[in-house]
Amino acid sequence: MDAPKKRLAVPTDSLDTVDWGLLGLLRSNARLSNAALAASVGIAASTCLERVRSLVNRGVIRRFTVDVDPAALGLGVQAMISINIHSGARSQITPFATRIRDLPEVVQFFFVGGNEDFLVHVAVRDTAGLRRFVVDNLSADPVVAATRTSVIFDHVTPPL
Repeated sequence: MDAPKKRLAVPTDSLDTVDWGLLGLLRSNARLSNAALAASVGIAASTCLERVRSLVNRGVIRRFTVDVDPAALGLGVQAMISINIHSGARSQITPFATRIRDLPEVVQFFFVGGNEDFLVHVAVRDTAGLRRFVVDNLSADPVVAATRTSVIFDHVTPPL
């Protein structure tokens, strides 16, 4: 697996209510203007700009991104797939992970500890597409010992 990017550890107690307010607003809409952010948390626009810049520089905000609705793209089925790899295939973790995470159906990819080795969040057109993904990319791979698929009915991102 790729080494994580080095970033500063920021204790949560070093964030005040303004920082938490900015994070909550940006998490729900990263396109908010600086003026709107500042007004929402009750600070000057120049202060807001510096606060957001500080959150980025300290590694609290990793990136500003877009939340795409898979259903709007015709990808009506989402699932979480847990994957176990064979114990003798540990040397294949990195190539396997790279291959799977780069597949177009993959929304999120996690290397985890516990009963599973990986969790993969996928978005596909329908259940036939989900079956095809599992059979063609996972079950057919000699590295994979077992998979377990759970269909996602709904997903909600809670506020900070």
